[in-house]
Amino acid sequence: MKVFTLKEIKAVLPGIDLIPLIEEGFAAYSQGRAVVPPVGELILKDPPGDVHIKYGYIEGEDYFVIKIASGFLDNQKLDLPSGNGMMLLFRQETGEPVCLLYDEVYLTDIRTAVAGAIVAKYLAPQNVERIGIVGTGNQARLQLAYLKGVVDCRHVLVWGRSEEKKQLYSREMAQKGFTVEACNEISELAEASNLVITTTSATAPLLTADLITPGTHITAMGSDTVGKRELDGVILGQADLVVADSISQCRERGEIAWALREGDIQEDDLVELGDVLSGSHAGRQSDDQTTVADLTGVAVQDIQIARAVYEALHNKPDERAKNPSPLSS
Repeated sequence: MKVFTLKEIKAVLPGIDLIPLIEEGFAAYSQGRAVVPPVGELILKDPPGDVHIKYGYIEGEDYFVIKIASGFLDNQKLDLPSGNGMMLLFRQETGEPVCLLYDEVYLTDIRTAVAGAIVAKYLAPQNVERIGIVGTGNQARLQLAYLKGVVDCRHVLVWGRSEEKKQLYSREMAQKGFTVEACNEISELAEASNLVITTTSATAPLLTADLITPGTHITAMGSDTVGKRELDGVILGQADLVVADSISQCRERGEIAWALREGDIQEDDLVELGDVLSGSHAGRQSDDQTTVADLTGVAVQDIQIARAVYEALHNKPDERAKNPSPLSS
Protein backbone atom coordinates (compact mmCIF):
# COMPACT_ATOMS: atom_id res chain seq x y z
CA MET A 1 0.00 0.00 0.00
CA LYS A 2 1.31 3.41 -0.97
CA VAL A 3 1.10 6.49 1.25
CA PHE A 4 0.82 9.88 -0.43
CA THR A 5 1.38 13.16 1.39
CA LEU A 6 -0.50 16.43 1.08
CA LYS A 7 2.37 17.89 -0.94
CA GLU A 8 2.11 15.08 -3.49
CA ILE A 9 -1.68 15.37 -3.61
CA LYS A 10 -1.55 19.11 -4.21
CA ALA A 11 0.92 18.61 -7.06
CA VAL A 12 -1.54 16.59 -9.18
CA LEU A 13 -4.91 17.98 -8.08
CA PRO A 14 -4.96 21.09 -10.33
CA GLY A 15 -4.69 18.85 -13.41
CA ILE A 16 -7.93 17.00 -12.58
CA ASP A 17 -11.25 18.33 -13.85
CA LEU A 18 -13.26 17.64 -10.70
CA ILE A 19 -16.64 19.11 -11.57
CA PRO A 20 -17.74 16.43 -14.10
CA LEU A 21 -16.30 13.66 -11.93
CA ILE A 22 -18.25 14.71 -8.86
CA GLU A 23 -21.36 15.35 -10.96
CA GLU A 24 -21.11 11.72 -12.12
CA GLY A 25 -20.82 10.62 -8.50
CA PHE A 26 -23.96 12.48 -7.43
CA ALA A 27 -25.88 11.10 -10.43
CA ALA A 28 -24.76 7.53 -9.63
CA TYR A 29 -25.87 8.01 -6.04
CA SER A 30 -29.37 9.20 -6.97
CA GLN A 31 -29.71 6.41 -9.55
CA GLY A 32 -29.03 3.79 -6.90
CA ARG A 33 -25.65 2.76 -8.30
CA ALA A 34 -23.69 3.78 -5.19
CA VAL A 35 -23.54 1.98 -1.85
CA VAL A 36 -23.18 4.61 0.88
CA PRO A 37 -23.91 3.56 4.49
CA PRO A 38 -24.97 6.13 7.10
CA VAL A 39 -22.29 8.53 8.29
CA GLY A 40 -20.16 7.38 11.22
CA GLU A 41 -19.79 10.24 13.65
CA LEU A 42 -18.04 11.09 16.90
CA ILE A 43 -19.01 14.25 18.74
CA LEU A 44 -16.48 15.31 21.39
CA LYS A 45 -17.31 17.80 24.13
CA ASP A 46 -14.08 18.76 25.89
CA PRO A 47 -12.51 20.15 23.81
CA PRO A 48 -15.39 20.42 21.33
CA GLY A 49 -14.84 18.56 18.08
CA ASP A 50 -16.43 16.24 15.58
CA VAL A 51 -15.13 13.34 13.53
CA HIS A 52 -16.91 12.03 10.44
CA ILE A 53 -16.34 8.65 8.82
CA LYS A 54 -17.80 8.41 5.32
CA TYR A 55 -17.39 5.39 3.10
CA GLY A 56 -18.83 3.58 0.12
CA TYR A 57 -18.39 2.49 -3.47
CA ILE A 58 -19.93 2.91 -6.89
CA GLU A 59 -21.02 -0.30 -8.57
CA GLY A 60 -18.72 -1.39 -11.38
CA GLU A 61 -15.82 0.80 -10.28
CA ASP A 62 -12.43 -0.47 -9.09
CA TYR A 63 -12.27 0.87 -5.55
CA PHE A 64 -14.13 1.50 -2.35
CA VAL A 65 -13.17 4.40 -0.09
CA ILE A 66 -13.15 5.09 3.63
CA LYS A 67 -12.65 8.74 4.61
CA ILE A 68 -11.97 10.10 8.10
CA ALA A 69 -12.22 13.86 8.66
CA SER A 70 -12.16 15.79 11.91
CA GLY A 71 -12.88 19.34 12.98
CA PHE A 72 -11.64 20.85 16.27
CA LEU A 73 -12.33 24.59 16.27
CA ASP A 74 -10.37 25.27 19.47
CA ASN A 75 -7.20 24.21 17.67
CA GLN A 76 -6.91 27.84 16.57
CA LYS A 77 -5.89 28.68 20.15
CA LEU A 78 -3.01 26.21 19.79
CA ASP A 79 -1.93 27.48 16.34
CA LEU A 80 -3.01 24.16 14.86
CA PRO A 81 -5.29 23.51 11.86
CA SER A 82 -8.91 22.96 12.88
CA GLY A 83 -9.33 20.09 10.42
CA ASN A 84 -7.46 16.89 9.73
CA GLY A 85 -8.01 13.54 8.10
CA MET A 86 -7.21 11.00 5.42
CA MET A 87 -8.76 8.85 2.71
CA LEU A 88 -8.11 5.13 2.18
CA LEU A 89 -8.66 3.28 -1.10
CA PHE A 90 -9.27 -0.47 -1.32
CA ARG A 91 -9.86 -2.74 -4.31
CA GLN A 92 -13.51 -3.70 -4.67
CA GLU A 93 -12.57 -7.09 -6.11
CA THR A 94 -10.27 -8.26 -3.31
CA GLY A 95 -10.49 -5.81 -0.40
CA GLU A 96 -6.74 -5.12 -0.67
CA PRO A 97 -5.61 -1.69 0.52
CA VAL A 98 -4.34 0.35 -2.43
CA CYS A 99 -3.26 3.65 -0.91
CA LEU A 100 -3.60 6.07 1.94
CA LEU A 101 -4.08 9.69 0.90
CA TYR A 102 -2.87 11.68 3.90
CA ASP A 103 -4.55 14.85 2.73
CA GLU A 104 -4.99 16.49 6.15
CA VAL A 105 -8.67 17.10 5.21
CA TYR A 106 -7.67 19.10 2.11
CA LEU A 107 -9.53 16.80 -0.31
CA THR A 108 -12.67 17.04 1.82
CA ASP A 109 -12.45 20.83 1.66
CA ILE A 110 -11.94 20.78 -2.11
CA ARG A 111 -14.73 18.34 -2.89
CA THR A 112 -17.08 20.44 -0.73
CA ALA A 113 -16.16 23.56 -2.69
CA VAL A 114 -16.64 21.69 -5.97
CA ALA A 115 -20.13 20.64 -4.83
CA GLY A 116 -20.90 24.31 -4.19
CA ALA A 117 -19.81 25.16 -7.72
CA ILE A 118 -21.96 22.35 -9.14
CA VAL A 119 -25.01 23.58 -7.25
CA ALA A 120 -24.44 27.15 -8.48
CA LYS A 121 -24.07 25.87 -12.05
CA TYR A 122 -27.57 24.35 -11.97
CA LEU A 123 -29.46 26.44 -9.41
CA ALA A 124 -28.05 29.98 -9.32
CA PRO A 125 -29.90 32.73 -11.20
CA GLN A 126 -28.66 33.30 -14.72
CA ASN A 127 -27.71 36.83 -13.78
CA VAL A 128 -25.90 36.77 -10.45
CA GLU A 129 -25.70 40.39 -9.34
CA ARG A 130 -23.73 39.85 -6.14
CA ILE A 131 -22.41 36.86 -4.22
CA GLY A 132 -22.99 36.83 -0.47
CA ILE A 133 -20.55 34.79 1.62
CA VAL A 134 -21.57 34.06 5.21
CA GLY A 135 -18.41 33.19 7.13
CA THR A 136 -14.72 34.00 6.77
CA GLY A 137 -12.97 30.64 7.14
CA ASN A 138 -11.26 28.26 4.76
CA GLN A 139 -14.47 27.03 3.14
CA ALA A 140 -15.61 30.61 2.57
CA ARG A 141 -12.44 31.08 0.52
CA LEU A 142 -12.70 27.82 -1.39
CA GLN A 143 -16.37 28.21 -2.24
CA LEU A 144 -15.69 31.58 -3.82
CA ALA A 145 -12.57 30.36 -5.64
CA TYR A 146 -14.41 27.46 -7.27
CA LEU A 147 -17.37 29.64 -8.24
CA LYS A 148 -15.07 31.40 -10.68
CA GLY A 149 -15.51 28.64 -13.22
CA VAL A 150 -19.33 28.70 -13.26
CA VAL A 151 -20.45 32.23 -12.29
CA ASP A 152 -19.35 35.44 -14.03
CA CYS A 153 -20.06 37.72 -11.06
CA ARG A 154 -17.01 39.01 -9.18
CA HIS A 155 -18.81 41.32 -6.73
CA VAL A 156 -18.94 39.89 -3.21
CA LEU A 157 -20.35 40.80 0.18
CA VAL A 158 -18.95 38.96 3.19
CA TRP A 159 -20.32 38.76 6.72
CA GLY A 160 -18.62 37.32 9.79
CA ARG A 161 -18.44 37.91 13.51
CA SER A 162 -14.82 39.12 13.52
CA GLU A 163 -14.01 42.44 11.89
CA GLU A 164 -10.36 41.44 11.60
CA LYS A 165 -11.22 38.18 9.79
CA LYS A 166 -13.63 39.97 7.45
CA GLN A 167 -10.94 42.43 6.42
CA LEU A 168 -8.37 39.69 5.94
CA TYR A 169 -10.84 37.71 3.82
CA SER A 170 -11.60 40.78 1.72
CA ARG A 171 -7.91 41.43 1.03
CA GLU A 172 -7.14 37.82 0.18
CA MET A 173 -10.08 37.35 -2.18
CA ALA A 174 -9.37 40.69 -3.85
CA GLN A 175 -6.05 39.14 -4.89
CA LYS A 176 -8.08 36.37 -6.58
CA GLY A 177 -9.93 38.90 -8.74
CA PHE A 178 -13.00 39.65 -6.62
CA THR A 179 -14.31 42.98 -5.39
CA VAL A 180 -15.21 42.31 -1.76
CA GLU A 181 -17.12 44.48 0.69
CA ALA A 182 -17.48 43.52 4.35
CA CYS A 183 -20.93 43.82 5.96
CA ASN A 184 -21.65 44.75 9.56
CA GLU A 185 -25.12 43.22 9.45
CA ILE A 186 -26.10 39.97 7.76
CA SER A 187 -29.31 41.68 6.61
CA GLU A 188 -27.20 43.90 4.33
CA LEU A 189 -25.73 40.83 2.67
CA ALA A 190 -29.09 39.10 2.22
CA GLU A 191 -30.76 42.18 0.77
CA ALA A 192 -28.08 42.81 -1.85
CA SER A 193 -27.06 39.26 -2.88
CA ASN A 194 -28.96 36.82 -5.09
CA LEU A 195 -26.43 34.01 -4.61
CA VAL A 196 -25.77 33.35 -0.92
CA ILE A 197 -23.40 30.71 0.48
CA THR A 198 -23.33 29.90 4.18
CA THR A 199 -20.10 28.35 5.45
CA THR A 200 -20.20 28.57 9.26
CA SER A 201 -20.44 26.18 12.20
CA ALA A 202 -23.41 28.08 13.66
CA THR A 203 -25.85 26.25 15.92
CA ALA A 204 -28.74 28.72 15.53
CA PRO A 205 -30.17 30.34 12.39
CA LEU A 206 -28.20 33.23 10.95
CA LEU A 207 -30.61 33.92 8.09
CA THR A 208 -34.38 34.27 8.42
CA ALA A 209 -37.04 34.20 5.72
CA ASP A 210 -37.84 37.90 5.97
CA LEU A 211 -34.27 38.72 4.87
CA ILE A 212 -34.32 36.66 1.67
CA THR A 213 -35.08 38.43 -1.61
CA PRO A 214 -37.25 36.42 -4.08
CA GLY A 215 -35.08 34.90 -6.80
CA THR A 216 -32.16 34.20 -4.47
CA HIS A 217 -30.29 30.91 -4.46
CA ILE A 218 -28.83 29.76 -1.12
CA THR A 219 -26.18 27.06 -0.79
CA ALA A 220 -26.01 25.97 2.85
CA MET A 221 -22.97 23.81 3.54
CA GLY A 222 -21.99 24.57 7.14
CA SER A 223 -24.53 22.34 8.88
CA ASP A 224 -23.05 18.85 8.57
CA THR A 225 -23.81 17.51 12.07
CA VAL A 226 -27.00 17.20 14.08
CA GLY A 227 -26.39 20.32 16.20
CA LYS A 228 -25.39 22.78 13.48
CA ARG A 229 -27.81 25.16 11.78
CA GLU A 230 -27.53 28.29 9.63
CA LEU A 231 -31.03 28.81 8.15
CA ASP A 232 -34.48 29.39 9.56
CA GLY A 233 -36.67 26.51 8.36
CA VAL A 234 -39.24 28.95 6.99
CA ILE A 235 -36.69 29.81 4.25
CA LEU A 236 -36.93 26.23 3.02
CA GLY A 237 -40.69 26.20 3.41
CA GLN A 238 -41.09 29.28 1.20
CA ALA A 239 -38.52 28.21 -1.42
CA ASP A 240 -39.67 27.10 -4.86
CA LEU A 241 -37.09 24.30 -4.91
CA VAL A 242 -35.20 22.57 -2.08
CA VAL A 243 -32.34 20.32 -3.18
CA ALA A 244 -30.55 17.81 -0.94
CA ASP A 245 -27.21 16.26 -1.76
CA SER A 246 -28.64 13.13 -0.09
CA ILE A 247 -32.25 12.99 1.05
CA SER A 248 -31.61 10.09 3.42
CA GLN A 249 -28.66 11.90 4.99
CA CYS A 250 -30.45 15.24 5.19
CA ARG A 251 -33.26 13.62 7.16
CA GLU A 252 -30.76 13.30 9.99
CA ARG A 253 -28.53 16.38 9.62
CA GLY A 254 -28.34 19.70 7.85
CA GLU A 255 -30.92 22.43 7.32
CA ILE A 256 -33.47 19.98 5.93
CA ALA A 257 -33.51 17.92 9.14
CA TRP A 258 -34.44 21.02 11.17
CA ALA A 259 -37.13 22.09 8.69
CA LEU A 260 -38.64 18.58 8.61
CA ARG A 261 -38.77 18.34 12.41
CA GLU A 262 -40.39 21.76 12.72
CA GLY A 263 -42.94 21.08 9.97
CA ASP A 264 -41.77 23.76 7.54
CA ILE A 265 -41.35 21.21 4.74
CA GLN A 266 -42.31 17.61 3.97
CA GLU A 267 -40.00 14.99 2.51
CA ASP A 268 -42.08 15.02 -0.69
CA ASP A 269 -40.93 18.63 -1.18
CA LEU A 270 -37.29 17.54 -1.58
CA VAL A 271 -35.32 16.92 -4.74
CA GLU A 272 -31.99 15.11 -4.78
CA LEU A 273 -29.05 16.82 -6.46
CA GLY A 274 -28.15 13.80 -8.58
CA ASP A 275 -31.64 13.81 -10.10
CA VAL A 276 -31.18 17.44 -11.16
CA LEU A 277 -27.78 16.62 -12.69
CA SER A 278 -29.10 13.61 -14.62
CA GLY A 279 -32.08 15.56 -15.92
CA SER A 280 -34.70 13.40 -14.22
CA HIS A 281 -35.85 16.46 -12.25
CA ALA A 282 -35.81 20.08 -13.33
CA GLY A 283 -33.53 22.55 -11.58
CA ARG A 284 -34.10 26.28 -11.56
CA GLN A 285 -36.73 27.29 -14.15
CA SER A 286 -36.53 31.09 -13.91
CA ASP A 287 -34.66 33.89 -12.18
CA ASP A 288 -37.80 34.57 -10.11
CA GLN A 289 -37.53 31.28 -8.24
CA THR A 290 -36.01 31.03 -4.79
CA THR A 291 -33.90 27.90 -4.40
CA VAL A 292 -32.01 26.25 -1.54
CA ALA A 293 -29.37 23.52 -1.65
CA ASP A 294 -28.46 21.67 1.55
CA LEU A 295 -24.97 20.18 1.27
CA THR A 296 -24.10 17.78 4.08
CA GLY A 297 -21.29 16.00 2.20
CA VAL A 298 -21.81 12.57 0.63
CA ALA A 299 -19.29 9.74 0.35
CA VAL A 300 -19.59 9.66 -3.45
CA GLN A 301 -17.70 12.96 -3.49
CA ASP A 302 -14.88 11.31 -1.54
CA ILE A 303 -14.96 8.25 -3.78
CA GLN A 304 -14.64 10.31 -6.95
CA ILE A 305 -11.92 12.67 -5.77
CA ALA A 306 -9.87 9.94 -4.09
CA ARG A 307 -9.96 7.69 -7.15
CA ALA A 308 -9.01 10.52 -9.48
CA VAL A 309 -6.12 11.66 -7.28
CA TYR A 310 -4.78 8.14 -6.84
CA GLU A 311 -4.88 7.45 -10.58
CA ALA A 312 -3.11 10.75 -11.27
CA LEU A 313 -0.42 9.93 -8.72
CA HIS A 314 -0.06 6.29 -9.76
CA ASN A 315 -0.12 6.67 -13.53
CA LYS A 316 1.50 10.05 -14.09
CA PRO A 317 3.42 10.94 -10.93
CA ASP A 318 5.67 13.49 -12.62
CA GLU A 319 3.05 15.26 -14.73
CA ARG A 320 2.27 18.80 -13.67
CA ALA A 321 -1.02 20.58 -14.20
CA LYS A 322 -1.80 21.96 -17.63
CA ASN A 323 -4.72 23.98 -16.29
CA PRO A 324 -4.42 26.42 -13.39
CA SER A 325 -6.19 25.65 -10.14
CA PRO A 326 -9.02 28.02 -9.11
CA LEU A 327 -6.90 28.73 -6.05
CA SER A 328 -4.00 30.10 -8.06
CA SER A 329 -5.87 32.77 -9.98
